[in-house]
Amino acid sequence: MDRFLNQEDQDVSKLLETLKNASKYLQNNPIFTINNPHDVSIKLLSDLQTKAHPILSTNPYLSKLSQLLRNIKTLLEKLEKYQGYGLKSLLCRQITKYKISQVAYAIEAEIQAYFDRKSVQNLVKILEESENEEEKVKVLIEFIKRVSQGFDRDFQDLILKAKVFSVLEMLLCDSTCSKRVRELAALAIEALANFNRNVFVGLVLMGSIIQNLISMESSCSIQVLSSLISLIRSPLIDEIHCRGEIPNIISFLNSEDLSIQVAAMDCICQIAYFGRREVIEAMLEQGLINKLMELQRSKHGKFFIKTDDYIDNEMVVICEEEDSKSDTTIEVDEEEITLHNCPFLNCVARFAVQVEVGEGLSLKEKKEIKLEILKRVRETSVSEAESASIVAEVLWGSSP
Repeated sequence: MDRFLNQEDQDVSKLLETLKNASKYLQNNPIFTINNPHDVSIKLLSDLQTKAHPILSTNPYLSKLSQLLRNIKTLLEKLEKYQGYGLKSLLCRQITKYKISQVAYAIEAEIQAYFDRKSVQNLVKILEESENEEEKVKVLIEFIKRVSQGFDRDFQDLILKAKVFSVLEMLLCDSTCSKRVRELAALAIEALANFNRNVFVGLVLMGSIIQNLISMESSCSIQVLSSLISLIRSPLIDEIHCRGEIPNIISFLNSEDLSIQVAAMDCICQIAYFGRREVIEAMLEQGLINKLMELQRSKHGKFFIKTDDYIDNEMVVICEEEDSKSDTTIEVDEEEITLHNCPFLNCVARFAVQVEVGEGLSLKEKKEIKLEILKRVRETSVSEAESASIVAEVLWGSSP
């Protein structure tokens, strides 16, 4: 990214970064005197007006910062005068310290605004012009970190003016880009949707982001889709259903990549929680219950507990391994087993519970869908024992 900045810009950035650190310190520690030669923060703030005045005064984005520096220097000189122990000196000292903290906060905000402006400009320039993948990865990671800090109206204005969302969408939809860059673009879009859903959710629904997330067929893209479903809920699920993407999502359960299967299961549970009846029925018509039962039968869907073996309240678990004649014993607690060793444990019941406690169906619809799930469980079971076991899981999972 540095190659997109000239030497002057780099010098200004270093100077401002030092000043920003000094202002942070000054916000909470305005208790020193201006003549203290050991205080780097004060020395910097005192000398900066003279040292950086030509740079700050000629840059329209830093003119306000130049005035703030003059103000804080005046306040520091004023603070030096109130070193007595009289009532007037104590009151004036406290008031001046408060003003110093406020001006220091304003300095930090001005510097952050300058850095934000530069970072957004560099982001767009690199994503549009650079062919270096590492540069794109670096600026995308930096952007995601900045957006994840929380809402900032000024930063949002910069994003909108620079049309960052459109640039990210184009990057996500560009099949010639590397998978790594496209996934980071997807994560950046997710971060923007969380940054301000009132502004960016509509852009997610209007574009082709959803289709491209699904077509990428990676665990990261599916996780981003799940996060967007959790954020946008029924409107996004309806859009997915209208565009005929439900079968594609369910097909991810057949992937040879376990991480994709797990991500798809989480996504399906999100849809089950927020989806309307026609969406749930569409999932069932695609043979979802049969696929979930197959996963539950797999080595990633079950575990066996050796009774009466407990060590420090942890269960000794024997996970059945395919292609192995012996059992492998590992010591982990039940939650760790469910999340890591057996991600599809009780997955049929988990799906049924999501439907039953979800927001997309009426009470009547929930009962009808539950009966349909039980019916399909009985139809696809390989034995009466399996049918009875899974039916019991579904019924037990729905109880309070």
